[in-house]
Amino acid sequence: MTITVVLVDDHALVRSGVRGELEEAVTVVAEAASVGEAISEIVRHKPDVVVCDVHLPDGTAADVIAGVTNQGVTSKFLALSVSDAAEDVIQVIRSGARGYVTKAIGGDDLIDAVKRINGGDAVFSPRLAGFVLDAFSADISSPSDPELDQLTAREQEVMRLLARGYAYKEVARRLTISIKTVETHASSVLRKLQLSNRNELALWAANRRIV
Repeated sequence: MTITVVLVDDHALVRSGVRGELEEAVTVVAEAASVGEAISEIVRHKPDVVVCDVHLPDGTAADVIAGVTNQGVTSKFLALSVSDAAEDVIQVIRSGARGYVTKAIGGDDLIDAVKRINGGDAVFSPRLAGFVLDAFSADISSPSDPELDQLTAREQEVMRLLARGYAYKEVARRLTISIKTVETHASSVLRKLQLSNRNELALWAANRRIV
């Protein structure tokens, strides 16, 4: 099935270039140049993926995400920006985007990012991933939750990825550890949190807004 995409950027030339790169692999169903236009087009077309600039004339990508989420749209968001500032990355990801890449990305890599986002993966330009990990690590290690404090730093990393739906082999690849080690950490997490399975873990993490 073809992936449907809405492009959001206030520069027509950028939208044209991105469309040209993507159209061999996906279907671009609409374009928008502002928060208001973006919300209207996304609600209308309900695309699989929205490729969205971070800064728009009347707001930000976070405003677009909030606007469509309030109307029940579940499109996945990939931020595409010239900015690689930590505050921009963290704000957009906290708002619900599944990925953030800079406009220096190549066409093939952008297509791959859209496909991975559509498949439920999280995608970041290499140097930006550290910002996200640091931000969520700070959240996870907060001393205000005694249950979280039971988990080691590695167990917290494994917990967060499992709660987001990643398979053991995917967790192992992302953390550069063996599948057996992931299984060991997962068992320890469930035992310490007194949970029975991954579904309960996902709900537990979602209630604490840490995934």
